Amino acid sequence: MSGRTLDSVTDTPRLMTIGEFSSLTRISVRMLRYYDTHGVLSPVRVDEDTGYRWYAADQVGEAGNIRRLRDVGFGVSAIGAVLAVRGTPDYPRALRAQRAMLVEQADAARGRLIALDRMLEEKEPLMSEIQVTLEELPPRTVAYVRDTIPHYAAEGTLWERFMPALQAQGVQPSGVGGTIEHDGEFRESDVDESVFLEVPAGTTVAAPLGVLDLPARTAVVATTVGPYQEALPRAHEAISAYLTEHGLVPARTPEDVSTHHFNVYVTNPTQVPEEQLETRVYLPVRTDRGGS
Repeated sequence: MSGRTLDSVTDTPRLMTIGEFSSLTRISVRMLRYYDTHGVLSPVRVDEDTGYRWYAADQVGEAGNIRRLRDVGFGVSAIGAVLAVRGTPDYPRALRAQRAMLVEQADAARGRLIALDRMLEEKEPLMSEIQVTLEELPPRTVAYVRDTIPHYAAEGTLWERFMPALQAQGVQPSGVGGTIEHDGEFRESDVDESVFLEVPAGTTVAAPLGVLDLPARTAVVATTVGPYQEALPRAHEAISAYLTEHGLVPARTPEDVSTHHFNVYVTNPTQVPEEQLETRVYLPVRTDRGGS
């Protein structure tokens, strides 16, 4: 037997109106119609004359699965795809991917809340509080891993590959570490980025690591404190103001990595709270003051 409730007179499955089904499943009539339109949950029968939708009792469990997927953020198009793989390894994979996305969104929301609280408390760092200097950088050798990541906040995935590879190859860092941003523009996705650590000159490595011998350079440097998502944009604003004031021009060329701007992490994000994170943002500049 299918498990459907039987009408005692007709010995046929008893169907429910959309209102009854809505009450049992805790899904609104509006959403049930929407799911029907998109082929996610269709009634077993639609009256040709009245257009009334009728549902069977054994659809309640299916509706519950849909409601739970909806409640954890799946859209209607994704719900159908996820339900199609229920009972296969792809189903938990889809749930884990959704969880990772929600964690990312929660982290972003926490960052926005912190920024709002600072604005409400009038504790925003002033541009004058960001130290900007012009520095002569000595030659450096760095080991790095470079790849395209989904967005800037996914930088940690590079470090997760980089640090074990350094250890496996017996490479000992000798100085500062940070990131090099290779794109010539700010990107919302598909970010070309390297993470690096300074190593002794002459260091050799194997894939996935690379080594860069960086020449001496002149750079405008902004030192800022606070969560990365707030501090880094402010650092770039301060650098821009410094460039204008002093008539300086960025040295960047796409093919020369040594001219790309980079960040150095003065404090370890695993050891200090976000509001105490100190970062130095470097923008190499031309020494001819904008001449050709």
